[in-house]
Amino acid sequence: MLFALGFLVGYKIVERMFNQEKIGLKLLDSLLVYLIIATVVGARVGHCVFYDWAYFSQHPLEIILPVKFDPEFRFTGFQGLASHGGALGILVALTIWSKKISKRSLLWILDRVTVPVALVAALIRTGNLFNSEIYGVETSLPWGFVFLQNGEIVAKHPTQIYEALCYLITFTIMMYFYWKTNAKDKTGFLTGIFFIGIFLSRFFIEFIKENQEAFEESMALNMGQLLSIPFVLAGVFLIFRGKIKVQKN
Repeated sequence: MLFALGFLVGYKIVERMFNQEKIGLKLLDSLLVYLIIATVVGARVGHCVFYDWAYFSQHPLEIILPVKFDPEFRFTGFQGLASHGGALGILVALTIWSKKISKRSLLWILDRVTVPVALVAALIRTGNLFNSEIYGVETSLPWGFVFLQNGEIVAKHPTQIYEALCYLITFTIMMYFYWKTNAKDKTGFLTGIFFIGIFLSRFFIEFIKENQEAFEESMALNMGQLLSIPFVLAGVFLIFRGKIKVQKN
């Protein structure tokens, strides 16, 4: 539900951007289709490849049917979506969309799409909290959560909230730069903010998050952190490519 809400709100944000820049809204409908398919497919394939390829290479049908069932074969939900895979899926889809549909550069559309994507990421992490999944290690802090649904008896870091707040801050900063500065005219600048805001916060929060897969226990940096590093470096590069000016009212 939060995933769908994010796409709906994101659509309206980009629609406002397109109207402000006097860009035809016909492009927007095709963009939404590309983004939905890319996010879901990329996130699913990313999980299977990055986190458990040894298993899914032997059970390929489960890649396209990511559902969970209890011992009585009752549906209990979906499983296995990786945000890094979703990000890569979006990059691939927008590359195709830019060449075939918009005839504009990839960074041009990324500078606009990544603004609401930061908000979508916050909503997804909120959903993770409701589902009692992807949380942190044990903590004595007063805001720790006891995830009884998973049989936990001690408080754990609610890392879903930490990430959601970081993503909301990133979204707010990007909205400011888009509407109050000339950042949208500096190709790649907003995308750089997105990469740093999302993936640098993810990198540090992973230190207090329980590993998702057993193979990560022996790693100095887990898979989420390793996959975040290239995005952070790309973000630093994109930001330092250009300077922006604050618009005067």
